[in-house]
Amino acid sequence: MNNTVNTTQESKTLLPKPEIFKDIFSQHSDKEYGSAVKLAQERVSSFLKNNTKPFTGIRPDEMKRMVEAIDLDEPLPDYQSLFDEVDEIYVKHATAYHLPEYIAHLNCPVVIPALAAEVLISAINSSQDTYDQSAGGTFIERKLIDWTSEQIGYQNGDGIFTAGGSQSNLMGLLLARDYYALEYQKWNIKLDGLPADSSKFRVFVSDKAHFSNHKNSWILGLGEQAVVHVDVDERYRMDPEKLERAIASEIQKGNIPIAITATAGTTDFGNIDPLQPIAAIAKRHNIWLHVDAAYGCGLLLTDTHKHLLRGIELADSVTIDYHKSFFQPISSSAFIVKNKLHLNIIKHHADYLNPKEQDYDALPAQINKSIIQSTRRFDALKLWFTLRYLGREKLGQYTDTIIDTAQKTAALIESDENFELLCHSDMGVLVFRYLDGPAESNSCEVNKYIKEKLFFSGDVLVASTKVNGKFFLKFTIFNPLTTVNDIKNILNQIKQNGNEYHRLN
Repeated sequence: MNNTVNTTQESKTLLPKPEIFKDIFSQHSDKEYGSAVKLAQERVSSFLKNNTKPFTGIRPDEMKRMVEAIDLDEPLPDYQSLFDEVDEIYVKHATAYHLPEYIAHLNCPVVIPALAAEVLISAINSSQDTYDQSAGGTFIERKLIDWTSEQIGYQNGDGIFTAGGSQSNLMGLLLARDYYALEYQKWNIKLDGLPADSSKFRVFVSDKAHFSNHKNSWILGLGEQAVVHVDVDERYRMDPEKLERAIASEIQKGNIPIAITATAGTTDFGNIDPLQPIAAIAKRHNIWLHVDAAYGCGLLLTDTHKHLLRGIELADSVTIDYHKSFFQPISSSAFIVKNKLHLNIIKHHADYLNPKEQDYDALPAQINKSIIQSTRRFDALKLWFTLRYLGREKLGQYTDTIIDTAQKTAALIESDENFELLCHSDMGVLVFRYLDGPAESNSCEVNKYIKEKLFFSGDVLVASTKVNGKFFLKFTIFNPLTTVNDIKNILNQIKQNGNEYHRLN
């Protein structure tokens, strides 16, 4: 009996026609790819040319109605139709961070070299977990981590690119927790779970630290009850004396201090916690010190203001957000440790990916340093493009410009009787309020009115926060293109809306 299969005939029968695969990025689809990317580039150019204010002011109910009206089971006939549709439901109403009237959150304008890198990153689609998936990418990322470590002041540092500051802060707290258990309790949390007394673990943060500290404590099984809030000074920075007292108080209660998170660039005030005295306290008590420099990392680029980070080199770990102060597209962040051996705590082996017997000096694998992401984009290429084309000095000039503009803005606000400045900033965040005449009984209401009116006009986007229960407006000056004249125009619009509130009320 002849069991030979006619594979040639069978393959002709089973293979679909080549045009079915024309949408898959391959050597056969270069023309299709070029056409689609050209249309995308045209829409980006249109976004830049046609946006004269940071937001259209579209209401949520209208935006929801437009998106929900689309039937995802009915594909569009061509790319032109696709881009037309996305123009209506996304591009036209996207927030324009590059305009000076956007002065709300920590969203930076991005540099063009990084955008060029995004084209390569998304098309080639490397994954950064193992060398065989990204040969050059492995060593480019490692060199950028080494460069960042050197800027911090580390001699034996290491780290990994992450999706953002919250993830990096999670890694910092995880290492602090597991290091304490291994070093002082001889307990391996990775293998054996939380020790019996883990409910006594305590993490010290300032009142103005990022909310991710609380979420991460919960994620790691410590609960938010593990987070101890340390009072701040007159500039809303962690007070070292109060930190010392807080640690002593927790020890007296029978609790176990395992970590301090200092903030280099608070979200609300842009100020730097006093890192040197905090580091001295951490060393004295054998506590892991993590510095959340997601915002303040831009100071590493400027010789004029880098002194504000003095003491960061004493930290055990640091969070860096390149997609904030290095003007990178989202996402581009990193977690850096002072002692590279500490990353061994999170190493986990899988036979199909990074087997235990592999020589990682000869064949490296970045996945050994990652706690959450296996597949990771090659986001490091954006920073590589940026540094190789612009250089550290030019990026530092952008930071210098922002700080200078913020200082001049603070002076403007202080000199105007219609405003009250709550605090000066080391970087570019200014918290203030419009004063509602001599009586301040409804100052919160008038400032809420101003913010909402500006937002839905789309002319100016400012942020807000509460301090001691009172509502304040917030400028986040994060664009080197923003001038003092732009700031004056924004302040005038705030006054106009404040006056309108008076007329209506």
